[in-house]
Amino acid sequence: MAEEKKNKSSRPAWRRRFNYQWIVKNIPFFLFVSALMVVYIYNGHYSDKTIKNINRTNRELKELQYEYKSAKSEVMFRSKQSELAKAAAPMELKELIEPPVVLNDSALIK
Repeated sequence: MAEEKKNKSSRPAWRRRFNYQWIVKNIPFFLFVSALMVVYIYNGHYSDKTIKNINRTNRELKELQYEYKSAKSEVMFRSKQSELAKAAAPMELKELIEPPVVLNDSALIK
């Protein structure tokens, strides 16, 4: 008997603390901690995906801004008077030298 008492008391302190009843009693806590770990991992993956989407959208936005600026400069260049005259030359259209004539309706003038 003295030997059995000696064996029980000779067990390490952590073995006395973590016995079957303690583990069964704390199963809900272990499940809760496991659920928190799953949510934490999901949150990390979700934030990575969101950051990738934001970066992709920013790249697309910059590309569209460059395209807009180049199209705008092209329109500004082609709408200059000298460029319009060059474009109209093959159609045998010429620039007006005298100002346009204003037509008035005689019925409206009283």
